[in-house]
Amino acid sequence: MSDPTPRDPAQEGSAYGRAPQHSNKLLTEVGPGTPLGELMRRYWQPIALSEKVRDLPRKVRVLGEDLILFRDRKGHPGLLYPRCMHRGTSLLYGRTEDRGIRCCYHGWLFDVEGRCLDQPCEPDGGRHRDAARQPWYPVEERYGFVFAYMGPPQKKPVLPRYDNLENVGPGERLWRSVGGFGSTGDDSLEVVPYSWLHMNDNVMDPFHVQVLHSTFSVVQFVPQFAVMPKVDFFYADHGVCYSALRELDAGQEVDRISTWLLPNIMSVPDVTLKAGQSAGISWVVPVDDSHYVQAMVAKIPESLAFRGMRFNGKTWAEMTQEEHQRTPGDYEAQAGQGPISLHSEEHLVTSDRGVMMQRRLLMQQIEVVAKGGDPLGVSFEPEKALVKIRSGNFYRASQAAG
Repeated sequence: MSDPTPRDPAQEGSAYGRAPQHSNKLLTEVGPGTPLGELMRRYWQPIALSEKVRDLPRKVRVLGEDLILFRDRKGHPGLLYPRCMHRGTSLLYGRTEDRGIRCCYHGWLFDVEGRCLDQPCEPDGGRHRDAARQPWYPVEERYGFVFAYMGPPQKKPVLPRYDNLENVGPGERLWRSVGGFGSTGDDSLEVVPYSWLHMNDNVMDPFHVQVLHSTFSVVQFVPQFAVMPKVDFFYADHGVCYSALRELDAGQEVDRISTWLLPNIMSVPDVTLKAGQSAGISWVVPVDDSHYVQAMVAKIPESLAFRGMRFNGKTWAEMTQEEHQRTPGDYEAQAGQGPISLHSEEHLVTSDRGVMMQRRLLMQQIEVVAKGGDPLGVSFEPEKALVKIRSGNFYRASQAAG
């Protein structure tokens, strides 16, 4: 039966009566037992700067879990469930010692792998202390980060290395940051208040560079980004890459290749279009469903004072609300999607092909893990754990000029 109500063309597209919209929970929920959470837990995740992990315990929230991170007095880092298994008080108030961390309440001592070494209120220091084990996760240190593996113990892979971060030479150093630097360009945010997927999508979106960062308000990086690129997206290794080719003046073109690797790793080339391989890696680490931190590391000249971005002489944190509205960057565009985006109302088009490829690969690997398999990009052999980074700004003579 046809609808008898006459349609007024002037009212087409009215917001009235819109169906409720929803997020893609499969790609935003990261807690224990969730499909994405289980995929994330099969990879090592950077959770803190090594230099910030000292004798005083600190809270860490990652993948929806609250944990305690500390370093014993012999220098070994440990990551434990926060509630002491004896009576439940927080190990945040524990005291670190040579062999581990001692609970403030009744003195139970746990090493960095959760073994109970001492129960001072019990006869003989605890005759059954060997049967007590505080829940713990393995940690390792590399590139100035503490990495945690939070997945099934029998599936623990080798902590990978990245070829562009190896062999730091004379006059070079590794710059590092954990927090919101990747979205704001400064260190003002310890935690970014929206879903990890916002930033993860962003890395395979070369077209926003031409609009948001180059032609919408001010040139935020370099003028050459105002050239609309010819883009090709392709699967590579255990992730997705794009090639953004720009014709420049003087008969030259630059092929800017950016990389995303499963499940939350990216390598973005130098934003000043400096020639050569990308010098950095970053991880978009979910804190929970609606927060993340970005762990960033890059090989830079030792003499470089890396102070971050400024707009009209101001850092992101110093800008007023009006200035954020007039010169929006990644944070404004991503925070504007809400803490968790309503993916059901998206209208993805051809320029979003990289985002679609990322999401498809994530969903495929979620299914692999759900069926008991090993996801792409994990290695159990140290000699196979070196990852080659394809990203970079590569110059050549323009074919159009030839």
